[in-house]
Amino acid sequence: MSYLEKARDIYDMSAKGKMLDAFEKYYHKNVVMVEATGEARKGKDSNREFQKQFMTTIKEMHGMGINALTSNEKEGITMVESWIDATMADGNRAKMEEVSVQKWQGDQIIHERFYYNAAKV
Repeated sequence: MSYLEKARDIYDMSAKGKMLDAFEKYYHKNVVMVEATGEARKGKDSNREFQKQFMTTIKEMHGMGINALTSNEKEGITMVESWIDATMADGNRAKMEEVSVQKWQGDQIIHERFYYNAAKV
């Protein structure tokens, strides 16, 4: 399975409500995830907790998808432009868009950086 196929599988699984299953399958135990703000979380345990916490902020999912997906198979890098349309726990509906750059080590992501508008409105 190519890196491109693995990256697509993450989002396919997530769209079916299996976000944590995708995380367990495709993220390395020493993964580092970096937010657009520069905040870095190290290790699978801390990133798993972050994912669980994020999921509690969503009341209802209306859809999610990929706008663009590409890979550099030789270097083990994938880039995904994705979106989520959700009603948040506070009742507000939001469409969140981001780009993530994923660096793979074998079959798992070892480093992921997110790019999105982090400004407060």
